[in-house]
Amino acid sequence: MTAPTLPAPDAATPDGPGACDDTGRGTAPRLRHELRAVHALVHRDLLRLASQPVHTALMLVQPVLYLFILGGGLAALIPDATLGVGYQTYLFPGVLMMTVQTPTIMVGIRLITDRQSGYLRELLMAPVSRPTLLLGSCAGGTIVSTVQGAVLLTLVGTVGLPYDPLLLMLLLAGMILTSFTLTALALALAVTLSRPEVFNMLLGLVMMPLVLLSGGFFPIKNLPGWAHAVAAVNPLAYGVDLLRRCIALRVPGEAAGTGVRWFHWQPPLLLEGGLLLACGTGALLWAAHLFSRPE
Repeated sequence: MTAPTLPAPDAATPDGPGACDDTGRGTAPRLRHELRAVHALVHRDLLRLASQPVHTALMLVQPVLYLFILGGGLAALIPDATLGVGYQTYLFPGVLMMTVQTPTIMVGIRLITDRQSGYLRELLMAPVSRPTLLLGSCAGGTIVSTVQGAVLLTLVGTVGLPYDPLLLMLLLAGMILTSFTLTALALALAVTLSRPEVFNMLLGLVMMPLVLLSGGFFPIKNLPGWAHAVAAVNPLAYGVDLLRRCIALRVPGEAAGTGVRWFHWQPPLLLEGGLLLACGTGALLWAAHLFSRPE
């Protein structure tokens, strides 16, 4: 994979992207440089996605197996009356979460490996700010993970959900928001580490418990009390609940009251979305702060 071509300084700003005169005429050229850098990094991620179809297909295998093998097996054991819907329908938001989760983690691993290989040092020589490079990585990871999640949306009919355009748009919007938050969190962790082995070890320790306590496989209300407290600070739980409640807006009977609760009170849908956005934005700003420090 060749490195993306990042913008060179504009001829109108010979002193670099930060140069401007007293009238501020250098602001617009600098903004163009920053946006072109973000575009180049997003384009790099999309090229990688298009050039590795086998790798992409393999990442989709696991969630599909969970949906049809685990979901199909447990559907025969769990009565529909327990959840209000069939188990495969209940499991579908959790499967969407699993689908977007893996590409977001890869963004953090790639940042560390780029630092080790020297590729990141070459990027830092571009006439753009460091936070812009991090924003480009976050945008690329968000788009790639959303694209992979969108592939799973073609299976909604197999789990008893309608091919409703509005439902698909709601789920797509929920995946974009969730993907952004998880990508930002992965970058915030990656900028503090220097070895991918440590990154993988930390993810192995915390990711599986967070997935199990997300409500993607069984209702959070059926878990012990201490698990409710963990779910209340678990971004995966808010992502799964957001997707499930998007389905409930279009499908009557969907188990929308089985997710996150604050002292027996379920936060509104917009509040959950706002919390996810705030979490992702805060993580990205923190990562940008750390990334801006000279090495």
